[in-house]
Amino acid sequence: MSEVRSVVSRDDIFSRRIREQAAGQPGRRLDILVAGCGWPEPLDLEGVQARVTGIDEDLPALRVSAGARKDLDALALGDLRSVPVPPRAFDVLHVPFLLERIEHPELVLDRLLAGLRPGGLVLLRMRDRASAYGTCERLLPNVLRRLLWPKLAPEGAVGPLRPFYGEITSREGMHSYCLTRGLMVTDDVSATSGPALSGPKHALVKLVCSMVETVSRGRRPASHDEITMVVRKPQNHFARLI
Repeated sequence: MSEVRSVVSRDDIFSRRIREQAAGQPGRRLDILVAGCGWPEPLDLEGVQARVTGIDEDLPALRVSAGARKDLDALALGDLRSVPVPPRAFDVLHVPFLLERIEHPELVLDRLLAGLRPGGLVLLRMRDRASAYGTCERLLPNVLRRLLWPKLAPEGAVGPLRPFYGEITSREGMHSYCLTRGLMVTDDVSATSGPALSGPKHALVKLVCSMVETVSRGRRPASHDEITMVVRKPQNHFARLI
């Protein structure tokens, strides 16, 4: 599948879609679920009436980061396969950099989607397992990752977190998932945002990614490491299946 690119930033896309969602239900607040709230990425909700609930794994680094957020009205940490998610309770599901760092991401995403109302939006950001950066991250031993993190990550970055990179964490994998669940992908863009690419050794990291791209004959591109998608749960019988 060819890579989809856009000159519109992911933040602009998310902001636009949230405002469109709010305009479609005038007089009612948006109920937003942030799955992966340990990643400090507040949504732009200026002018939008909303209640934001955050959930994430109960890990020390995530506990500190999520607890410091001021944009959450409610917070729950624990096993994402069992953290309570009320059915059809949310209008927007924000999933920032969660799927690549959890086991069984399809099962977790199925649970999260059950909490999304028909017609609701999924705002998704994930590291691409098929990119050069994603390949390096998923193949790096955990011991070496913990050793290198202070040297490569920028100050204040959340981590190191163990990555799992299931098959769903690629453009092809996510499109296949959406197809089998009756979900509609409305936006799909690529970006570069890996922590090590903005850290103190960013030039070295870029060089390593370029080498991976060369060795893989372009199958592991260094041009991006992030996939950003907006997915809609349709207003029809397919939505009742999940």
